[in-house]
Amino acid sequence: MNYSEDRGAWYLLTGIIVGAVLGIVYTRYFQPVRYVDTSPAALRQDFKDQYRSLIAASYLANGDLVRASARLDLLQDSDTFRALTEQAQRALARDGATTEARSLGLLAIALGQAAPGPGQAITQASRLPTVTAALSTPSNLNNTDQGNSTLTVHQQDTQTIPESPELPVTTPNGIPETPLSAESFVMISMSEACDLPLSAPIIQVEVSDRSGNPAPGVLVIVTWVGGEERFFTGLKSEKGLGYADFTLNPEFVYSLRINENGSPLGNISAVRCTSDSGEPYWGAVLLKFGLQ
Repeated sequence: MNYSEDRGAWYLLTGIIVGAVLGIVYTRYFQPVRYVDTSPAALRQDFKDQYRSLIAASYLANGDLVRASARLDLLQDSDTFRALTEQAQRALARDGATTEARSLGLLAIALGQAAPGPGQAITQASRLPTVTAALSTPSNLNNTDQGNSTLTVHQQDTQTIPESPELPVTTPNGIPETPLSAESFVMISMSEACDLPLSAPIIQVEVSDRSGNPAPGVLVIVTWVGGEERFFTGLKSEKGLGYADFTLNPEFVYSLRINENGSPLGNISAVRCTSDSGEPYWGAVLLKFGLQ
């Protein structure tokens, strides 16, 4: 009697296992699951990256920050600004895709300044406008006074749209031009800063345009023996739209240039400072670049 009951339990367990295996095989090869109208938040990580790149390219073409923000919200990232900046850095490290990285960086800068409002959208008409930026904020821009930046759109009528970064002119074939990425910046000044003790030595870069306004989205290239790092100005908007920094290894000597065609500035090394009590600490190399 006990033998019969034990055999029945095993048959039941075997039936469940065989049924589960057959169900998996059937749904995997004969009737796979097809997702219809699913949320972008359910996408794989690499597809999410493609989605962000398309949103950034669209924003670079039409300047519609409201729509770009709404599309990014569908990904349900815990920190949208960080997701964009990290993807921009990955794009540079992966294959040097500066156009993709710059579009992601500019979108991150725009989102990082303030929450978008209805006045930020630039509606693309049948003909594309020429867009120029006039930033009226000081170089020491912080989160409490970022509402001063303006963007002027030249069309038949002139309108002022707040809270938008400098956008490139879009060509007839839809490929956005990047004027600042083709410009040659010159060094205005180089100094050592020991005003604040740092846990590690850094390079601080400040880039401005011809009007003296901070220039976001400008490529900075730092090289050393056996390595290279690329990043953009403006990704730390709380320190200024034209600001970027890089942590140094005290054992290396570095070279820095602005944009691919910039002249390299060599022999950059860590700054060692000493307090009034004789305690050593790390300082910063402050480099300022501009267009002349």
